[in-house]
Amino acid sequence: MVQHSRRVATLAATVGILAVALLPSAAHADTTIDGPIDLGTAAPFSVLGASTVTNTGPSVLNGDLGLSPQTSITGFPPGIVNGTIHPTDAVAAQAQIDLTTAYNVAASLSPTATGLGDLVGQSLTPGVYSGGALSLTGALTLAGTAESVWVFQAASTLTIATGSIITITGGASACNVFWQIGSSATIQGGAQFVGTVMAAESITAETAATIAGRLLASNGAVTLDTNTITAPEGCEPGTVSTSPTITSEAPPLGTPGDDYSYTVTASGTPAPSFTVSSGSLPSGLTLDAATGAITGVPTTPGDYDFDVTVSNGTAPDDTASYTVTIAAAASPAPVASPSAGAGAVPAGARLAESGVVNAPTGIVSLALISLGLAFVFFARHRVARRRG
Repeated sequence: MVQHSRRVATLAATVGILAVALLPSAAHADTTIDGPIDLGTAAPFSVLGASTVTNTGPSVLNGDLGLSPQTSITGFPPGIVNGTIHPTDAVAAQAQIDLTTAYNVAASLSPTATGLGDLVGQSLTPGVYSGGALSLTGALTLAGTAESVWVFQAASTLTIATGSIITITGGASACNVFWQIGSSATIQGGAQFVGTVMAAESITAETAATIAGRLLASNGAVTLDTNTITAPEGCEPGTVSTSPTITSEAPPLGTPGDDYSYTVTASGTPAPSFTVSSGSLPSGLTLDAATGAITGVPTTPGDYDFDVTVSNGTAPDDTASYTVTIAAAASPAPVASPSAGAGAVPAGARLAESGVVNAPTGIVSLALISLGLAFVFFARHRVARRRG
C-alpha cells in the first residue's frame, strides 16, 4: 500500500510539470546576393582549367591563364595571353580552391525561376534562373542596371548555339553575369557570349566565339579555337545573405521562484533578431532580441503560448509556436502507517522504549499489578490461618 501511494504521487508530480513546445516545421531558407559572386583569386583569370588547356589559332586572352592540378597547356603561341600564365603553380591551385567556393555559392542561391531550357527570345530582369540543360539558340537580352546581377544554374549542360548573341542593356555589366554548370559547357562558333562560366567539368569555345567574361573549369579541360576572351575588371563582390530558420528544440519546464533559461536558436546570414510576435511569455521572463535568450524568474504557474519570429532583412522570416508550462513543485506523498501484523511492534513497547507513557494504559497496568499483589497477600494469609 505504501509503494502504490508513492508511485501515484510521483506520476502526478511528473504530469503536473511537463513542458511542451510545438516545434517549427522545416522552413525553407532563401539565399540571395546583392552583387557579383566573389571569385577570390580566380577573378583575374580569363581561362582556368584543371586537366588541360588547349588552344587552336590566334586566340586572345585578356586576363590570366591558369591550370591546376595537371600540367598541359598548349597553343600559346599562337594564342596570346595579355596577362600572366600560371602553369600548375600555387596561384592556380588557390584559384581552383576559390573557384570551388564560388561555384557552391552560385549553386546555393534561391531561384527566381525554375524549369528553364532554351532562353532564346527572352529579356530577363536580374535574378537567379535554373534549369536542367540550359541552352540558347538565338538572342537573349539581360536588362538591368550597373548593380543588377544574373545567375544561371544548369543542373547538367550549357549549350550556346552557333551565332547566338547575349546583349546586356541599361548599364548592366559582364561583372554581374554568372553561369553555374553541373557538367560541361559548349559555346559554338561565332557566338557572342557574356558572363563567367563556372563548369564542374569541361568548357569548349568553338571557332570565333567571343566571351565577355571568364571560362573556369573545376575538374576538366578548357578547349579554345580562335577566340577572344576578356575577363571583366573592377568587379566588387556582393554579400551573400540567407533568410533565417529557427533550429532550437523544445524549451524546458519552469517552476515559480526558480531561475529560468532557454535560448531560441536560428540560422541565417546576417544573424537574425528575435521577437515575440504573438501570445506572451510566462510572467517574469523576457526575450533578448539579439541573442534569442529567454531568461528570468517565473512567478505564476500556468501554460503560456507564444510565437517567436526571426528576421534578418532577407525574406522570408521564420516563426515558431511554443508552449511553456510553469508549475509549482509537487507536494510530497503521504507516508502510510505500517499495518498490524507479523513483525509489528506493540504500541506499549514503542512507548516504553521512547520513555513516553500513555496515561490510560499506565493506569490500567498499575491497577492490574495492585490486584495481583492483593491476591497473593490474601492467599498467603489463608494458608497461615489453616496452619495455625
